[in-house]
Amino acid sequence: MAKEYSFDISAKINMQSFKDAINLVDREVSNRYDFKGTTYEVNYKEKEKQLVLVASSDNKLDALKDVVISKFLKQGLSSKVLDEQKVEDSSGGNRKATFKVVDYIESKEAKKITAEIKKMKLKVNAVIEGDSIRVKGAKIDELQQVIAHIRAMEWEAPLVFENMR
Repeated sequence: MAKEYSFDISAKINMQSFKDAINLVDREVSNRYDFKGTTYEVNYKEKEKQLVLVASSDNKLDALKDVVISKFLKQGLSSKVLDEQKVEDSSGGNRKATFKVVDYIESKEAKKITAEIKKMKLKVNAVIEGDSIRVKGAKIDELQQVIAHIRAMEWEAPLVFENMR
């Protein structure tokens, strides 16, 4: 009897790494010379899944965003975790950027991923199960080909490949 192997494609993020990255951003920006004497704020709203950055100018806001993304990358998170919602004026002449934290695959994108897997014409089966996509197959080599192919493509969600068994 042939054994069947599988893995999941999801967009779950490690919240501990996310929070660690936010704390590292606050620590680094407080020591940077270009932020001395200016107002800035890094605020993560857990219930709304939003990250709010406030800085004194657009240049400072861009620098703050760059620091956030670099810390995410160092923590092993994708830069696609953040989806910019809006940039607006804030009180005191400051600028405020609001980002949505992306930790799911939208249904349209999940359908595109499963269609791409079917285009590969391998003997694997991809099924959308809630927030993730389960890929099953008889050969581990074929599953690894699927992972390599999907990873090489550009997707909106920060894809994570897990539960290989």
